[in-house]
Amino acid sequence: MQPPDLQPRAAINGHTRIIVILAYPTHHVRTPSFFNAYMAETGTNAVLVPWQVAPAQLADAVRGLREVENLAGLIVTVPHKQAIAGLCDELEGIAADLHVCNVVRRTADGRLIGAMYDGIGFVEGMRNNQIDPAGKRTLLLGAGGAATAVAAALLDASVAQLTVANRTRAKAEELAALLRARRPGAAVQAAASLEGDWDLVVNGTSLGLKPDDPLPLDPALLRPGTIVAEVIMQPVETALLIAARQRGCRVHRGEHMVTSQIRLLADFLLSATPAQ
Repeated sequence: MQPPDLQPRAAINGHTRIIVILAYPTHHVRTPSFFNAYMAETGTNAVLVPWQVAPAQLADAVRGLREVENLAGLIVTVPHKQAIAGLCDELEGIAADLHVCNVVRRTADGRLIGAMYDGIGFVEGMRNNQIDPAGKRTLLLGAGGAATAVAAALLDASVAQLTVANRTRAKAEELAALLRARRPGAAVQAAASLEGDWDLVVNGTSLGLKPDDPLPLDPALLRPGTIVAEVIMQPVETALLIAARQRGCRVHRGEHMVTSQIRLLADFLLSATPAQ
């Protein structure tokens, strides 16, 4: 795929299928560049546009989008990945297990079907960059929508153990219980402390989106050689990744989670016959 800013754009016309990415705020969103480049590359008459929708207005926005007949569907990012699941008529695959989704297809009769590809995208992004999660002692920071999907995918990828840390301990415990129910016997628990001999540390929180955000983890806890990965795409390298690199860690950018799932998102959204 050519770099997004160099990729030619297809013309938008009356037959163009519309996809909306729901976020709040939208300034960090990079998915439209990657997605629209893929649409141009594949000759697909569809376009992805960002909508900034506050959490309190999400249900009203989705209710209106149901009535847009040339809407192929939605891509969903921070902070809506859990809330959107409750607004769907049906959830597929891991989205149904975890009650979280990042993509929603609109059927011709206005029904909304949700799915989740963040976890698949995260693990495939790591593998595409010669990082295999298998056997790694892993600390996951966060228990929200993206973190939930990443946690499940890491367990499916056979990490040696998964420890979930969250600002609210109860939410980490809740996610750990959900994951154990999905994979009985899995070595997953809520963190009592962020200290540990971690092979892989994943920031699944939104800390790092804003310049004045605190670090989600004290870099002094990182040992050289630990892999530190992000789900945040903007900035390209968060303060955590910069600090981790200075500690001698290998870093893995958040953009890889999205670029590794663009084709899956497009296939899910555009596989149905458009409304006439």
